[in-house]
Amino acid sequence: MHRKQGLPPTTSAKIDPYALFEALTGKRIDRDAFSEASGTFAEDYDDMPDFKLGYTIGQEPQPDQPPKDSELNIGAVNPYALVEAMLGHRLDYTSTKVASVISDTLQTDYDELFDMKHDSVLYVGLQLNETERRAERLNRREIKIIQEQDLQTPDLSRVQKLGHLEQIGLKDLEQAKIKVVRLQNGKLHLVLDAQSIARTISNRAVTRTINELAVPFRVNDERSFGVPPVCAWRNIDEVTFRNYHFRNSIQNLTSNFGDGLRIGARESNGMSVFADHNPSTERFEGPIQGATSNSWLIAAIFSVFWADPTVIHQPFRGDGPKYREDENNPQPFRHDVELHDKGGRNNAPSRILHVAYEVPINKTMNEPVYCRSSGGLDYWGSLYEKAFAMWITQSDISQTVFGADRPDITATAYGDPVKAMAQIDGREPQYFFTANHHDLIGLVRHSSVNFRTKSPMVAWTHASGNMFRGANLAANHAYSILGWSNYGDRQYIIIRNPWGVTEPRGLTSYPGLLDRVEAAFWPPASLLESGGVMAIEAPYFREYFACIGRTK
Repeated sequence: MHRKQGLPPTTSAKIDPYALFEALTGKRIDRDAFSEASGTFAEDYDDMPDFKLGYTIGQEPQPDQPPKDSELNIGAVNPYALVEAMLGHRLDYTSTKVASVISDTLQTDYDELFDMKHDSVLYVGLQLNETERRAERLNRREIKIIQEQDLQTPDLSRVQKLGHLEQIGLKDLEQAKIKVVRLQNGKLHLVLDAQSIARTISNRAVTRTINELAVPFRVNDERSFGVPPVCAWRNIDEVTFRNYHFRNSIQNLTSNFGDGLRIGARESNGMSVFADHNPSTERFEGPIQGATSNSWLIAAIFSVFWADPTVIHQPFRGDGPKYREDENNPQPFRHDVELHDKGGRNNAPSRILHVAYEVPINKTMNEPVYCRSSGGLDYWGSLYEKAFAMWITQSDISQTVFGADRPDITATAYGDPVKAMAQIDGREPQYFFTANHHDLIGLVRHSSVNFRTKSPMVAWTHASGNMFRGANLAANHAYSILGWSNYGDRQYIIIRNPWGVTEPRGLTSYPGLLDRVEAAFWPPASLLESGGVMAIEAPYFREYFACIGRTK
């Protein structure tokens, strides 16, 4: 007779919840932080009002039919990353002056950058279908490269009368479009459209630099090897930790002369529950979109990671040698990424890709020009973005030598964020168009546990609308859905902008949007870097967003 073996009674049902959390997230948690907050969790239930559901209790909302591939061209270029790549310097995201820098560099009024109806350069390669309120692709012949001399403006120093404007080329003043007009102190202030005398970049006309950085119509030559002229292929592991040690040294020196802190001392942060939190390691480091229009992909990658970190195959940080030790046949060290066939465009047969650690690095900033991490330490997002580019272009199969490991990242421009999540986690995509579903908060709550999504969820905005006037909410742009929260009788959907930036307060206002999310309002906020994390009141969500999707 064989005795049935099992766990000893003394060890059963004794899994350490702290150890399990640390294993799943890769972060060391501060256990003392929870002992100080004992008793606060039960108090949260007192604030829960009685909500009315739009469907039968226990019944899930039914998804809509999947859209056609040609109908989904979701994506907007990250203006912060694009301008940084063009200037070769990091921007101060907390300053209101950053809007002027972006506007001047991209030659477009700030409030006109984020809506497709203004032909913004952030939607280069796309055009607005006003009837159906969606984005459509342009072909290569419709994209023009503007030369430097085409951007020169006429001399306005001697203009004193309206008639002088006609002399320099501004014809038919009576038909000129007025953007702003006001009367102040007996003076009429006008802002006129002057495209006839001053050409600017747009969705159809770009400089060669922007074309090389952001547009999937790059002019390849023997010098580029799949990257723009301002970039070079470098080992992301080496670049990341070289930058980390440099920044950490500077922070230690400044802290020593600042508030009397000893060198190497950690700064306290009431938002963090991680024991290893410091200015250089900021909680869950999410991928940040780079200088091309693949917000659909970056939002999808983070949504899968946020719902279940174990799905994402992460490399060991600081443990990626440039080459395997094989003197006779040296090969780049590679990271394995599995992607799944879901049909249609931006797709390929299911397989595991072996991704080399080299990614495009800006030569001036010494940072990735495309996907990067919010805290500067993790680089798995860069490898997943590169894997997608390799997968959909089949570059590792169809090319040899440099081309195999060096795909064109701009090939990931425009796509379907819901299908992308399914391509990553192997589940089936579900679409819920906001025009057909009124209880959107119920849908998010149905996919969440403890205010946090457990099924990966994304949403994308309408292609145009009067509310898209700033970087927090941009048209035709994909966002990760992180969970939900409530304040009194108001319920909110928590989202994350893949640009990883929240506009400085006072720059732009949005009805129903909370642009700062604290842990007291939404507990999972303590796990996140706060850039780009916002909350939208449920009734306003349909005004901004066209569709919610999830995988299941």
